[in-house]
Amino acid sequence: MKAVILAAGKGTRLLPITEKIPKVLVEVNGKPFLWHVLKQLSALGIQEICLVIGYKGEMVRKFLKENHFQAECVEQRELKGTGDALRCVKNFVGDSSFIVYYGDNLFSGKDLRKFIKDDHFTYIGGVEVSTPEKYGVLLQENGFLQEIKEKPTEFFGKIVNAGLYRCTPDVFPIIEQLKPSPRGEIEFTDAITVLAKKQKVRVLPLDDYWLDLGSTEDISRIDQFLRSLDGAY
Repeated sequence: MKAVILAAGKGTRLLPITEKIPKVLVEVNGKPFLWHVLKQLSALGIQEICLVIGYKGEMVRKFLKENHFQAECVEQRELKGTGDALRCVKNFVGDSSFIVYYGDNLFSGKDLRKFIKDDHFTYIGGVEVSTPEKYGVLLQENGFLQEIKEKPTEFFGKIVNAGLYRCTPDVFPIIEQLKPSPRGEIEFTDAITVLAKKQKVRVLPLDDYWLDLGSTEDISRIDQFLRSLDGAY
């Protein structure tokens, strides 16, 4: 199993911290956030890892080298969206299945293990939240994804997209055919939606923790939580 970490974004919601460093290097519990992500993937036996870098990417490369992490880096030269970021890893992935992991998220090892599968389906992590209107709500039937409602104004349920996926190389031809979204980006979730219409996407419920480093207010909360784990991801 391979893993792809999306780490190219500017992290504007983490300003002013991200004026000087990329968001994946924001420190929590004494280490850059990316350190925790990589340690967790390694503990699960996932050794083939590729990071998509962009904003202050050289700092990420330096971090990997100084901390002796064996991970490849590919550069997303223009930040054209998460779908475009996935285009960059096509050669790395080859004919393998792979996990897609947003670099500002951290999940439990218990939940991550669910994504280590060997079949032809795509999997998307779903988590129950109290404020689904802030996320992409997952509409599903018999465990299969039907549609993703992005930040809906109507109530469609409380299970939302956690930003954790397990994909097969089948996703790449679909990404190549995507048109830019209204905000001008190639959206990875649009590719997931295409696959969902073919009954190829299963929803995997996440039962443990989901840490999202989305804003400066999240730093102290995540810091305290990781301290409570004492290294047991």
